[in-house]
Amino acid sequence: MKQEKNMLQMTGKYHEGKGGELEGTGSNGEELQMVDDARLPMSRVVHFPSSRMTPYRIVIVLRLIILGVFLHYRTTHPVKDAYPLWLTSVICEIWFAFSWLLDQFPKWYPINRETFLDRLTLRYDRDGEPSQLAPVDVFVSTVDPMKEPPLVTANTVLSILAVDYPVDKVACYVSDDGSAMLTFEALSETAEFAKKWVPFCKKFNIEPRAPEFYFSLKIDYLKDKIQPSFVKERRAMKREYEEFKVRINILVAKAQKMPEDGWAMQDGTPWPGNNPRDHPGMIQVFLGHSGGLDTEGNELPRLIYVSREKRPGFQHHKKAGAMNALIRVSAVLTNGAYLLNVDCDHYFNNSKAVKEAMCFLMDPAIGKKCCYVQFPQRFDGIDLNDRYANRNTVFFDINLKGLDGIQGPVYVGTGCCFNRQALYGYDPVLTEEDLEPNIIVKSCFGSRKKGKSSKKYHYEQNRSIKRSDSSTPLFNMEDIDEGVEGYDDEISLVSQKSLEKCFGQSPVFIAATFMEKGGLPPTTNPTTLLKEAIHVISCGYEAKTAWGKEIGWIYGSVTEDILTGFKMHARGWISIYCVPPRPAFKGSAPINLSDRLNQVLRWALGSIEILLSRHCPIWYGYNGRLKLLERLAYVNTIVYPITSIPLLAYCMLPAFCLITNKFIIPEISNSATWCFILLFISIYVSAVLELRWSGVALEDWWRNEQFWVIGGTSAHLFAVFQGLLKVFAGIDTNFTVTSKASDEDGDFAELYVFKWTSLLIPPTTILLVNLVGIVAGVSYAINSGYQSWGPLMGKLFFAFWVVAHLYPFLKGLLGRQNRTPTIVIVWSALLASVFSLLWVRINPFISTTGVGSNNFIGE
Repeated sequence: MKQEKNMLQMTGKYHEGKGGELEGTGSNGEELQMVDDARLPMSRVVHFPSSRMTPYRIVIVLRLIILGVFLHYRTTHPVKDAYPLWLTSVICEIWFAFSWLLDQFPKWYPINRETFLDRLTLRYDRDGEPSQLAPVDVFVSTVDPMKEPPLVTANTVLSILAVDYPVDKVACYVSDDGSAMLTFEALSETAEFAKKWVPFCKKFNIEPRAPEFYFSLKIDYLKDKIQPSFVKERRAMKREYEEFKVRINILVAKAQKMPEDGWAMQDGTPWPGNNPRDHPGMIQVFLGHSGGLDTEGNELPRLIYVSREKRPGFQHHKKAGAMNALIRVSAVLTNGAYLLNVDCDHYFNNSKAVKEAMCFLMDPAIGKKCCYVQFPQRFDGIDLNDRYANRNTVFFDINLKGLDGIQGPVYVGTGCCFNRQALYGYDPVLTEEDLEPNIIVKSCFGSRKKGKSSKKYHYEQNRSIKRSDSSTPLFNMEDIDEGVEGYDDEISLVSQKSLEKCFGQSPVFIAATFMEKGGLPPTTNPTTLLKEAIHVISCGYEAKTAWGKEIGWIYGSVTEDILTGFKMHARGWISIYCVPPRPAFKGSAPINLSDRLNQVLRWALGSIEILLSRHCPIWYGYNGRLKLLERLAYVNTIVYPITSIPLLAYCMLPAFCLITNKFIIPEISNSATWCFILLFISIYVSAVLELRWSGVALEDWWRNEQFWVIGGTSAHLFAVFQGLLKVFAGIDTNFTVTSKASDEDGDFAELYVFKWTSLLIPPTTILLVNLVGIVAGVSYAINSGYQSWGPLMGKLFFAFWVVAHLYPFLKGLLGRQNRTPTIVIVWSALLASVFSLLWVRINPFISTTGVGSNNFIGE
């Protein structure tokens, strides 16, 4: 781009315009300007203003210095009469400081990004010309239609089929890992309804293109609509959708009880997936080139149902295994250059989401080294106050933007568009500038040696797949002649065996891996594709291959997303965080306390599994190209559950201090007092400045802080012990919901459902112990006289800090309670206890000559 720009400047035809753009000055300036616009980058980095970032960084440095002084004081001033409490508190504070460092420094250089869809169109999708946009395969994963309603999955699929992208470039694969006939039949109904829904969406350019959410919008749907027929057609389409919902509901009602002989298809043939743990692989193409047209005679994107083979005695690796099966079957049938995966409850809220991702992946400057484009998760149906921090706003709008300025965001499991070559384990195409280590690494380890690391690994340039932690390639493509035509004739026997050892025994799939720009190899025989597709989803296909180890979604953790992204970053790939003005995807989240804790438990358990595996970021991948701050971010994602142990101890300390009348801090001098005050000021000033540059609301930040304590004292704690049992003892313990009871219906009724789970025990215990401690401390102060109220204030502040953080948890335990605010109940109980103690201590009905009164007066 720089060479083109310099050459044009030398000819005198262009001059520099605003923002670095080139402006035409010749007679045909408009045409030349259009050509030049097509050459411009399709995205740009938008840095946060220095007026916001500089004060933030200064305060962070000051906070680090103050924290060091604080820890020095705490470690050198023990409390002799409360040594165990003091030692516990110091250990906890040192760990909290370490945890803060891991979380803070990856946020040192946050960025935003802006895309230019018009430039993408000029370069790859001009009117009147065949589209040059890359083909994209979209994956939707589902398991149990009873837990993941078919109507929700149907809306996700419909939003994909109606996406604003050339229809011949899109294929939607639905993975049914539960082999449910209900999912199959619901998908068949969805394919029929799509023939009416897709043309309606594109004709009137509606958003979002998931009918359930479009028709439920409480907005002026006539805004910007100028077609006279819109109202009539919208009314007719809404009626069609309601009839479609009824048909889906009928299928769901029929599926509630399985017949004794198992399910049977319409022709009477037994459903092959009656046993979800023992069934053959199944593939059905519902829509596509030969699967029917829409009501206006236009082609529709492909819609393909996939249920991989399962047999007893085989390890199927849950979602990660299902995703790898989709990689292979999609490579055989359509072979899109890029893969986009979404959960079944995450629909396309922005029909241009795929084009947003292509602005990065198809950009000549960064596309060759970008492994995936991650979109933030946004949610529908969350209560207005977001009691349990379901939106994860701090993570998505602060942490991931910080990582985007380093090497890219972590993969979060959904709403992510992948470069297929990155999933195949290939190294990125890096420039000399990319290979140059940053100043921190250079100062610690010296400059990177030239040679092997400075090569550009590319197919046409003898590119090789390499292990990220070893210089030994999985296989060396230098032995393979250029091209893929005549695959069986030109590849040597040794190389073919290496390829099969890596990718499995499928010549069709192996040939497809060489198609960097997507599409099927020229020598592909269409008549054999379906048979080959069935072969690559067989349960024994991955045996003795690199699948799940170096290729595809990585096995070894229930949070396969973190592990998969980490392996790519360790090989030198970068990732991109794309936050379009209109959210790309929206999904649903559990708003019930117990369900939310079980969700967090699963994430934390996956982190512990990675921590105890060979892929732990603390010691894995140092021979790769993982940047230091990116490594710190990954370390933080896998060690954060351990914080639950010191957090639990720290939350119990206030109660012990109040009950025993001891404290974790000795009598402090004026200088030490200022140190404490400055530490608290630096903590909250850094938080305010962080909210200022990120745009996150104060309420969202506070909800995140509260749930950090709630999750840390419950789900994270259980995850640590469950992970240790699973890894070292082979015991797989599940902490699941055992019973439920609803108190009433209404808006967000699920929020008030109480479901008992053992995860509730630790936070409940902390709450009760601290409330008892508050009462005990006040009682002691009443009995001891005025001189004891001063020391009591620090302990009470400490205890109220714990109760305030656990307040949403307490609301979840109490439910609605006939709409009586929880805070009223808490304060009523505390004040009643305090006044009762005062009443008993004063003893108004006892003569003042009594012993108790004399003691009181004497005090």
